Amino acid sequence: MRAVWLKEFGGPQVLVAADAPDPVPGPGQVLVEVAFANITFVETQFRATGAGPFRPDLPMIPGNGVGGVVTAVGKGTDPELVGRRVVTSTGGSGGYAQRVAVDAAGIFPVPEGLGLDAAVALLADGRTAAMLVRAAGPRPGDRVLVEAAAGGVGTLLVQLARAAGARVVAAAGGDRKTALARELGAEVAVDYRAPDWAERVRAAVGGVDVVFDGVGGAIGRAAFDLLDPSAAHGARMLSYGLASGAWADIPEETARERGVTLLNLRPTPEEVRTCTEIVLTEAAAGRLRR
Repeated sequence: MRAVWLKEFGGPQVLVAADAPDPVPGPGQVLVEVAFANITFVETQFRATGAGPFRPDLPMIPGNGVGGVVTAVGKGTDPELVGRRVVTSTGGSGGYAQRVAVDAAGIFPVPEGLGLDAAVALLADGRTAAMLVRAAGPRPGDRVLVEAAAGGVGTLLVQLARAAGARVVAAAGGDRKTALARELGAEVAVDYRAPDWAERVRAAVGGVDVVFDGVGGAIGRAAFDLLDPSAAHGARMLSYGLASGAWADIPEETARERGVTLLNLRPTPEEVRTCTEIVLTEAAAGRLRR
């Protein structure tokens, strides 16, 4: 089969198409004919620098998420799975290929009415967004600040928080991105490249109850300062990304003094599955778009 190999870190040009051994599904596995491979921001960081949660040796075939059709099953696997449209993670590598062999327990059937491309795009970012919203628990009327609101996770956070009844404040870079955030349901959208972006948020909503911090660095710290300690359900912040290159690094002691709860994602496998199924169902019903 053909695959895309990573043999050295660098720009997109380091990805090279070449032959690879055909995978064979083992016991409890399925073979998926790949139609779409997911590419996340984390994967682009890894390709460029080697940084990230997955550290396989080079050369390797990147890609942690795919969508396609099951074409064969291994021993002990339900043969009725053959022909199903599915999305699945690959365990951190191997997705940029024509075929992958994965555990049957980790596949997700794609609902009718949802394209494979959209399902693949929701696989990583969608379940992350759903888990973040479940962890923060925004209530109707809560003021929720979403950083990087036009990004993969951010666009979904805007929609999910709005569906929960929150007043969404979007922070993104540039007019096109802030316009997209408004289109997706943000009540307020500001360009966080402007030096007074935090003041604009405060002028619009007075402060926020929840921060979804996907940028980190100075943006994340400024967002922390916008949290209102008098929030009816408690001020809370989740840092899940460092698009700026650094975490916000808010000390726990500082957060306690401000009356802010710093939340972290520690999902169980059951929660990951549940949140993946939720976003696929919502997208198929037309209530969530990518």
